[in-house]
Amino acid sequence: MAEEGRSEPGMWQTLVPVLDAVILLTGVVGHSLVVVTLTGRGRRAGAVRGPPQGTDTLLLALSGADLLLLACLPFHTAAIALGRWPFGHFLCKAISFLGVACSSASVFTLSALAVTRYLVVVHPAWAYRARLLRRPWLVPAGLWLPAVALGAPQFIFRTVGSSTQLSCFAFLSGVSQLIYSTALFLLGFALPLLVIVLMYAKIYLFLRRARASAHAPRLQRYQSRVTHTSALLVLVFTLCWLPSYALMLSLVGRTLADAPSYGTFAIFARLLASSATVANPVLYVFMSRKFRKDLLALGRGRCCGRADTVRPLDPAQAGEVPQS
Repeated sequence: MAEEGRSEPGMWQTLVPVLDAVILLTGVVGHSLVVVTLTGRGRRAGAVRGPPQGTDTLLLALSGADLLLLACLPFHTAAIALGRWPFGHFLCKAISFLGVACSSASVFTLSALAVTRYLVVVHPAWAYRARLLRRPWLVPAGLWLPAVALGAPQFIFRTVGSSTQLSCFAFLSGVSQLIYSTALFLLGFALPLLVIVLMYAKIYLFLRRARASAHAPRLQRYQSRVTHTSALLVLVFTLCWLPSYALMLSLVGRTLADAPSYGTFAIFARLLASSATVANPVLYVFMSRKFRKDLLALGRGRCCGRADTVRPLDPAQAGEVPQS
């Protein structure tokens, strides 16, 4: 959300390319491992796998959205390093559009994952019937519709402002800016955060009641693990995205001339938002023991030339919460 062309020169112009390179490298590697492992899981399991899991489809969609978002990162890096936007009007529009659309699609997918995990834990029978659907990609595809709608004004109204600086900042103003910023904050941050908190709170309450009735130490450990992981997911989501939206809302009604200098904070907020693309595969995939086993099995199979000998996914594990 941070605007280009308003960054403070000096240290950031040197430091930002280094930090962005780390984010880009780790993000691409992490999501590539997710894509290779999840797609390889289906090929290894073959016909014995059973109904496709909607969680895998959502995780693949999350990686796709984050990889597209990472593809926009070098453009912002170059603009900060050069102190201007050198890529012209069309890329100003296209990169701004992709930034909002991909980040919104990523956030919407995180909300859908929270709902899916709630259904798997609390309503496993319903979740199993939902996995019988032959088109699991319809859900992530549907999430892109509001994401594209939120990004469309960026492509329509965003322009290069100054012929000397070539800064990609000229956008909506006045009431239009207020309406768009408010809608983006509510739909792109507040509502998804509410859904995530609500779903994991329901999972916590369900496991608490189940533990009280069963008195099972194993269930108690499972509840503790899910509780800690859920709190971490909410905390990271808030830390990564709240600064960008706070900056965006603080600039509503201000022109570039009368707005205070947000250079350092704007770059810091952008780095946090970009870091979400690195945090997502770690929090939502690599923390899953099932995924780690699949990743190790895939590595052993490719190393030894025996990828087809990996044991298929046990249908009995279908109810496992991915982050456990």
